[in-house]
Amino acid sequence: MKVKHLLAPTAVALSLLFTTPGVAQPADPAPLVTGKQWTESDASHKKAFLLGVSNLLQVERAYQDKRKLTDTQTLVPRFSTGLQNQTLDSVRDTLDKWYAANPTKLDRPVMETLWFEVVAPGTKRKP
Repeated sequence: MKVKHLLAPTAVALSLLFTTPGVAQPADPAPLVTGKQWTESDASHKKAFLLGVSNLLQVERAYQDKRKLTDTQTLVPRFSTGLQNQTLDSVRDTLDKWYAANPTKLDRPVMETLWFEVVAPGTKRKP
């Protein structure tokens, strides 16, 4: 009788030793669009990417307004200021020129390039 009661815990312990844990694997991270993908894309794909960024900023602005966040709690106001005098085409052209002038930096994410080469300088200009 005692052997029967010890068999189940022993079986469980052995199964835990010889099985891999069922830990959830993290999902693949969202891919970053780099200068490599940017330079290999045609103008319509580039414009679609920038339109997506614009839409994302609009959603973030709505979220910010609903949550009563201040301008210091989000990047949206800086994006708005930095892109104030820009069009989708002018931003695309600026990014195209930057990657053409910096072919060794094609691994730099497009969003990073957008921020440092378009948005940040645009925040320093007087309207």
